[in-house]
Amino acid sequence: MSEPQTLLVNQRRYRLPTQPTVVVCVDGCEPEYIAQAVAAGAMPWMARTLATGTALIADCVVPSFTNPNNLSIVTGAPPSVHGICGNYLFDVASGCEVMMNDPKWLRAPTILAALSAAGQRCAVITAKDKLRRLLGFGMTGICFSSEKADTATVAENGITGVVEAVGMAVPDVYSAELSEFVFAAGLKLMQRQPGRPDLMYLSTTDYIQHKHAPGTAGANAFYAMMDRYLGQLDDLGCVIALTADHGMNAKTGMDAKPDVVYLQDLLDDWLGVASGDGSARVILPITDPYVVHHGALGSFATVYLPARVDTASLARRLAARRGIEGVFTREQAAARFELPADRIGDLVVVSERFTVIGTSAARHDLSALEVPLRSHGGTAEQRVPLILNRAIAGLDLQRRWRNFDAFDLALNHAQ
Repeated sequence: MSEPQTLLVNQRRYRLPTQPTVVVCVDGCEPEYIAQAVAAGAMPWMARTLATGTALIADCVVPSFTNPNNLSIVTGAPPSVHGICGNYLFDVASGCEVMMNDPKWLRAPTILAALSAAGQRCAVITAKDKLRRLLGFGMTGICFSSEKADTATVAENGITGVVEAVGMAVPDVYSAELSEFVFAAGLKLMQRQPGRPDLMYLSTTDYIQHKHAPGTAGANAFYAMMDRYLGQLDDLGCVIALTADHGMNAKTGMDAKPDVVYLQDLLDDWLGVASGDGSARVILPITDPYVVHHGALGSFATVYLPARVDTASLARRLAARRGIEGVFTREQAAARFELPADRIGDLVVVSERFTVIGTSAARHDLSALEVPLRSHGGTAEQRVPLILNRAIAGLDLQRRWRNFDAFDLALNHAQ
């Protein structure tokens, strides 16, 4: 018997799928969301899968934000390899702060592109359009977002008539339905006979997780919805691997108000007179076009310092502040968090579990927050589920599993 065909992508080998395969990234899925929904009886399919499949806890990459982790999942590699180190960065070459949505920032091929080049039918459905071009880069096949489903064309997205096929109107970007559209559209594609995808990647939005804690009615309703679609995909014979891009935590004091370290204000106060050669620049990589539910406040920041500042002394001073978990030099952060050193600042600052980092108080509009702030970005949001609907024997349960092991498990071990 001949050996199964494999593809080498970013120094890892992957078999071609022999069964339809679905990899799901549930945005903001702290493992406790699943535990509480299962305990409440809201996820019967998940309860069975946890008992009969493979259930692991894995680490996402830090910063625990959407873009770095989705790209890690689809490349099977950390940001030091693929280059996407945030949703947002300071481009030193141009001197501008920019979104990292353009594929020009990507430094490595994706597993999806390699599979489609090998003749596999691939599909990508993401909730927000900000990820679509990155996830679909180099891939032939279907690639669209819930947010822009009504404008999908064959030329741009490999498909048209999405809204009519799914039977749902395009949801509001700040809604649970934006994620439900991802699952509903994925199910429709998998029900195609012939022509269903060999491999499909589904990526949701964390709107619900930013607003609802684990075990609440809003959270359980969302996970019950997801459970119904996953069960139907399972019934179609799909291998399913489910993970998350990051967890989620409350970021408040005991008064339920956001607990924020305004780092730009702090550094301006410390360095404004002393440095004499310009101010520090604080970059918040959580920043994206969708800030209503988190106010661009996360638990990870990178800082570009003016010349002649004593970096080590400043790092010690910052690390002593209440709410700060760690302060790292560029070299330390690149090694510890597997980041591209040329795309982060002189310092990386990570806040504690219940604290977020802002720039200046005047630059963050928190008026739209309807509930106490919940956010992510640091090491406190690094633990995520890694679940497959197939039992895999012989796994080393003591090793450090990563969310970007999802394709390896789904393609090399679960079928």
